Amino acid sequence: MSAPTSLHGFDVAPAVDRMLGQPELWWQAVGLFVEHFAEWEPAWLATRGDDAAESRQVHALRSAAANVGASHLSCVATVLEELLSIRLAGRPVSVPASLRWYLQDCFREVWQSAAEARLGDCLPAARAA
Repeated sequence: MSAPTSLHGFDVAPAVDRMLGQPELWWQAVGLFVEHFAEWEPAWLATRGDDAAESRQVHALRSAAANVGASHLSCVATVLEELLSIRLAGRPVSVPASLRWYLQDCFREVWQSAAEARLGDCLPAARAA
């Protein structure tokens, strides 16, 4: 399968533009995103209570999501990362549980969409179709 021109949760055209206009390079980056973040959620959940560690997990997701065009996921992660940064600076601010739940839902949706598309790319029947 060649790189799709649309993928649920992704702004494909701008992401491909950032990848020097090469759809296959973007598609490869999506595969790396799927692979690298396969265990992100449990790793992130394990950081709860440690703002610095959680900030690193969220920053990594935010950056990678932006890189592959998962813009909404990146924006949601940015909000959490900014709140954690304020806390790390010593200013009291609460992080709404709803923000973490929303980030978790957004992550699952985007990751699942990419993983299913990449899996379809690997299946022999999908290649023959």
